[in-house]
Parts: sequence; C-alpha cells; structure tokens
Amino acid sequence: MKVYFCGSIRGGRDDVNVYRRIVNKLQSYGSVLTEHVSSPELTERGENATATGDRAIHDRDVDWLQQADVIVAEVTQPSLGVGYELGRAVDMKKKIFCLFRPSSGRTLSAMIRGAADGDRVVVSDYSDEVLETVLEEFFSKLNRT
Repeated sequence: MKVYFCGSIRGGRDDVNVYRRIVNKLQSYGSVLTEHVSSPELTERGENATATGDRAIHDRDVDWLQQADVIVAEVTQPSLGVGYELGRAVDMKKKIFCLFRPSSGRTLSAMIRGAADGDRVVVSDYSDEVLETVLEEFFSKLNRT
C-alpha cells in the first residue's frame, strides 16, 4: 500500500514530533511516499526549492498523490499546502483520513470537517494518548473494504 502523508511545512513546524509518530505508524501499513514531511531537519522554509524550483516540488507531490492508495493528513496546524493536497485528493476520489487534535485550542476548518462523509473522507479528533489506536482502527476498517 502506498500512503501519502500530509502535514504542515511552510505553514509551521510546531507538530513535527506528532508527524514523526504518525509516519512511524504508517510505515507499518506500507510505503510512505512523503516521509520527509516528518523530518526534524525540514524547517518551515520547506525543501530547498532553489535547485529544482517550487514547480518541481508541486509536480512531484501531485504525482505521489496520484500513486497513493490512501491519504493521511494531520490537519491541526493550518496549512495552505495541506488544504490544496486534500482538495486535489478529493477530486481524485482518494480515500482520505484527516486527524485533528482539539487540545490545540484551534477550530478545524469547515471545509475539512464538512467534507467528511464517513466513507471516502474521514475526519477524526484525537489526543496524543490514542494517536496510534486511531490509526489502527482506520486501517483495520480500510483493509476490510
């Protein structure tokens, strides 16, 4: 299974440790195409786009979205890029799992929560203590369909 993980990069790296936990768990389900998102070396300046340019990053990531069997997004930290990726994934009719931490004090965008249909797009509130369990439950259901 190919998994595309979405997490904030240029929108802020406050949740990088959470991203690392998610990617570590996702690797037990398959190949994570975007594991670099969880790298602590990646700053909010993003990847070094000077060598290839932002267009190359965009095109590579859209290609990975097309290849992915499932999209998992941590959506607590608002990010234009993650929102864009999710919009493209919805258009591609991909299976999408969004994770949101209410303890952050933020309110999840209605465009994300409102897209949840319980089938193709699933949004789950979680706490740090149950993160791995929430992922296990999602992938257990996904593997039964």
